[in-house]
Amino acid sequence: MGFKNKTVIVTGASNGIGRGVAKGYAESGASVVLADLDEREGLLCVEELKSNGHEAMFVKTDVRKEADIQQLMDVTLKTYKTIDILINNAGKALFKSLFDLTIEEWDDMMNTNLRSVFLCSRAAAESMRKNEMGGAIINIASTRAMMSEPDSESYAGTKGGIKALTHALAASLGKEKITVNSISPGWIETGDYESLRDKDHQQHFSNRVGKPDDIARACLYLTATENNFVTGEDLIVDGGMTRKMMYEE
Repeated sequence: MGFKNKTVIVTGASNGIGRGVAKGYAESGASVVLADLDEREGLLCVEELKSNGHEAMFVKTDVRKEADIQQLMDVTLKTYKTIDILINNAGKALFKSLFDLTIEEWDDMMNTNLRSVFLCSRAAAESMRKNEMGGAIINIASTRAMMSEPDSESYAGTKGGIKALTHALAASLGKEKITVNSISPGWIETGDYESLRDKDHQQHFSNRVGKPDDIARACLYLTATENNFVTGEDLIVDGGMTRKMMYEE
């Protein structure tokens, strides 16, 4: 219950990694605000958390819209009186040939994945700076900020931008007692884990593909008050996949 009396906002929380992170904070005693466009799954997640005795609420939010982000902050403050932790997880993937990628698709990726991190961080920090203990922000980047496959320009561009934005925010917000870090997940399976093959797991030093719980535990570490000496960093959570040399035999 190390996060009791803390309020945590998780964007993109209705499914996948975000849902796992929201659950991790709720189980650690925090009041959790789930923000997402997927209202159905978000409300189901809140219902599940509340049925297990946790405190949670859902706020439908389009992180591409500054007005929606401000509403998210306002509703959170009205309900829980404080914002202590922000997890910028909302995002989408697009893998398309650069010759076919439209400028509208490029802009949508930037607005969804990258601009939203700036807008949410700025809005949350405005409240956090008034807290006696400051606050903590985590931005979910990706190992694709450091390595690529073809046709990933728009996605890689946003994730690389998130890493750079993270240390810039850490520099600006340090005087406000707000830590800012990013997490770069590798392969985190959010679907049918049991259907994975042995060779999928063997691509990792850990000998397994990751789960949302792995990212949740990383978030809990980086946002614990006693770990406020860690800021401006990117934590790679990938089971060693990006360090493993792989050859076809």
